[in-house]
Amino acid sequence: MHIEPGVVDGARIILSYGTAAASVGLLGKMALDTIRHDGGVTALATRSLATTALVFCFFELLPHYPVGVSEVHLILGSTLFLIFGAGPAAIGLSLGLLLQGLLLAPFDLPQYGMNVTTLLVPLWGLSLLARKIIPPHTPYVEVRYWQALALSTAYQGGIVAWVAFWAFYGNGFGAESLAAVGTFGAAYMTVILLEPLVDLGVLAAAKLTAPRKNAHLVQNRLHHAAV
Repeated sequence: MHIEPGVVDGARIILSYGTAAASVGLLGKMALDTIRHDGGVTALATRSLATTALVFCFFELLPHYPVGVSEVHLILGSTLFLIFGAGPAAIGLSLGLLLQGLLLAPFDLPQYGMNVTTLLVPLWGLSLLARKIIPPHTPYVEVRYWQALALSTAYQGGIVAWVAFWAFYGNGFGAESLAAVGTFGAAYMTVILLEPLVDLGVLAAAKLTAPRKNAHLVQNRLHHAAV
């Protein structure tokens, strides 16, 4: 989902500053919800440290390869959401991406606004979808395959949509641009198929843990019904 350098440049890149600011606003709302309803500042900080470390590792250690206008990554956004909650997942995605740019890929920093938008807006959409398809009395450890697939499809589909937007915004709707976006979208199907299986595996492991011992590390909804 990294937008390649040069896809959007010049004055056009100013738009990414606006979308990034809006994305940070969504991050703030999701983080505030965690503080208010799921453990307070300590829980948010603890989970955010965990998600930041995990996202950095996902970017660097899990398979990723350039396809079309961007790169295909196994980001595991729905997994982070189910285990840690929307606020910590959003903070982890934004800080993990920033750390990667600062420490290992400074050439990606000009695209940070685009990339953080591409990660955070679909996460917010995923959080809204989860409220609709997962009943309030269902802990996330009881999520079924079709629900995990719906969440993963929504998140990864959102990423593909934003990558397509940036590619068309920067390069227009020419045949080459259409082909590059199509290739990227098709490649992301592998992630959509794999991520729900990862989700279910992680949730199965979480089901074996004692809920109260990890109160600050994982979100309350993981083991309990919605409050």
